[in-house]
Amino acid sequence: MPAFIKARAFAVHIFTATGAALALGALVFAVRGQWAHMFLCLGVALIVDGIDGTIARYLKVAELLPRWSGDVLDLVVDFVTYVFVPAYAVAAGGLLPEFLALPAGILIVVTGALYFADREMKTADNYFRGFPALWNAAAFYLFLLRPTPWLAAAIVVLLAALSFAPFKFVHPMRVGRLRAVTIGALVLWCALVLFAILQDLDPGPWVAGALVFLAVYFVSVGLTEKRS
Repeated sequence: MPAFIKARAFAVHIFTATGAALALGALVFAVRGQWAHMFLCLGVALIVDGIDGTIARYLKVAELLPRWSGDVLDLVVDFVTYVFVPAYAVAAGGLLPEFLALPAGILIVVTGALYFADREMKTADNYFRGFPALWNAAAFYLFLLRPTPWLAAAIVVLLAALSFAPFKFVHPMRVGRLRAVTIGALVLWCALVLFAILQDLDPGPWVAGALVFLAVYFVSVGLTEKRS
């Protein structure tokens, strides 16, 4: 096998692993209280996560490099970008009552770790089962909307509990039902999130309202689907 083909395949793993580097950058910005910069790093990591699997399948990385598990690498990177860094932001961002901040962060990382270890986290028709540990998105909405501290704490507890609830949550790229609409909504969501970040998480009521509407749409797709 030509060395170039193997090197090209391994480059895909390196590309996936850059998500961990972006997580480190996001954490550094979070420690400095630069929340918009943190979410920008997490947003780029989200894009990496969205396209690396397609590239890996196209280049047949799993067949060419069986020594390295792309699935394990993806889970490691996803945990730090979707769960760990957002948990720190929630705990340190002044969003919750002070004495609940650290317990809330612990709740997020523990339930997130358990969710990632669940072999039945996805249904046969490619929905996620329960709240899919999208704590990066949850943290973004908390920083965007700035609910009262007690309401923010209640939201964290509710989402953590919903990680184990028997409802479906749409995977925008893999669920066949309403796929075109969902992908269009995802593109619009990404554009609005970027605008909000560039506005230092203060984009105005119309953008914030549109982002809330899109969140309701993503949740409703799964809630209106039959269980499996």
